[in-house]
Amino acid sequence: MNFKNVIMNKIVIISIITLTLFAGCKRDFDEPNPNSLTIASFWGTQADAVKGVNAVYSTLKRQASVYSRWMYYHRILRADEGFGSGGDIGLNNLMSFVQTNYNDNLTAETWQNLYVGVFRANQAIANIPNIQMDAALQKRLIAEAKFLRGLFYFDLTLFWGRPPLLLEPSKPTDRPANATNEEAWAQVIKDFTDAAVDLPESYSSVEIGRATKGAAYAFIGKAYMQQNKYQQAADALNWLVEGPGKSMYSLMPNYGDNFIATKENNQESVFELQLVNNPTENGDDDVNESINLNSGASIAQFFAPSTVGYNDGAARKRWLVDTFLLEKTAAGQRDPRLAASFIFDSTDERGPAFTMVYGRTYASRSLPSDAMWFRKLLNDQLPGRTNEGFSSGNNYRMIRYADVLLIYAEALNGVNRTADAYQYVNLVRSRVGMPPLPAGMSQSRFMQQIKHERIVELSGEGWRWADLLRWGELGPELQVRDIEFKNFIKGKNEYYPIPQSDIDLNPNLTQNPNF
Repeated sequence: MNFKNVIMNKIVIISIITLTLFAGCKRDFDEPNPNSLTIASFWGTQADAVKGVNAVYSTLKRQASVYSRWMYYHRILRADEGFGSGGDIGLNNLMSFVQTNYNDNLTAETWQNLYVGVFRANQAIANIPNIQMDAALQKRLIAEAKFLRGLFYFDLTLFWGRPPLLLEPSKPTDRPANATNEEAWAQVIKDFTDAAVDLPESYSSVEIGRATKGAAYAFIGKAYMQQNKYQQAADALNWLVEGPGKSMYSLMPNYGDNFIATKENNQESVFELQLVNNPTENGDDDVNESINLNSGASIAQFFAPSTVGYNDGAARKRWLVDTFLLEKTAAGQRDPRLAASFIFDSTDERGPAFTMVYGRTYASRSLPSDAMWFRKLLNDQLPGRTNEGFSSGNNYRMIRYADVLLIYAEALNGVNRTADAYQYVNLVRSRVGMPPLPAGMSQSRFMQQIKHERIVELSGEGWRWADLLRWGELGPELQVRDIEFKNFIKGKNEYYPIPQSDIDLNPNLTQNPNF
């Protein structure tokens, strides 16, 4: 059984007591349950250590609220490239920056399940050093747990700004205060930096999908970039681009191969969330919500057009298509990334009578001409696929090498090395037939080009919100591209509100500004 399947098992080895992270209760939690495996008795063998870390990975797909469904809402729909397009009024309001219930499940449950991941990672980091086991494996597993804790805190910091930092196994009496944004990013960087020391550069085929050294350095670079610390970001990303990891990564010849299930874990993948289409063990079908582990992801069902899915999230067609059409390839053709990124009436340039949507033409489905859907997380390119479902096995490519090249170029430009940055942008452009950039751009002009490159290369991959946040471009002025931003209040909506239920139970926790 390979790693992709191992982490899908319903792992019940660790008691999920995350609700005690911030809150006390009159119940005696010290009273043992004779029918349950306790945390204290679990961590005894090498096999336990492996299972424990697998449980940390499994949190990434725990319920709808993390990387089964809702995290894509936060990462994609909240930015100016997407919006809530269906009948989920709660989602539509949230994506329109209208939130009056700070315990809304779309934000509160994502927060809570990210802390489930922190809790599990803390258990592994604290207990694995005490197990008599293979020393090299022991170091690697601790590093994997630190990497994952860094990832959970990366998302908590990106979307909530001031998360409490819990770095030891939690107790019911814990009352942690908010970290500052700077402290939170510092902890993210520390976890990824510590992890990079003992993570391997690669794994055997049966273990593929686990955190690697390259993934850790990529996240270090991204964390520094969110703080506009360009030199530190460049130093970390250099490992992948010009350092020891250079020979390990390269761009796929065909851009579209990065987004189909038959080309997973390829040479361009830096960190990829492993998913399996296994409907018989599906825990996110809106019927069996009590099952909290989904082996696949349900996002494709909610991002697909209404005739094949739920159409709860869609793309802002007008400005995105116009952006892709600003340049032609060296051969005078349309940018091929447009068709790979979206389903719309002219995914095929010949129009709706030739554009195929899950085996039928766009025209025959009577879909609206002004609509467009994100394609990269869907399965329409699989032979014989006629609709979506709740358990997509198409891996989520969280970080691609093209992304690394572009942020490395941005970091170099930020430290006045614009001339050195050209080659990395041109690598990304040449892969899809785009001509090289004209020489002699100023630092500010090159930065504008980087912003364009990140839209056309990475649309619908979940990094647009982070980009806009670090560029300081979030604000009501974005309503010219996305009408939902008319409700955006600067100094408030850059982050979500911290769940009020946690604040009510923890006197040391304070709400984010202006909520």
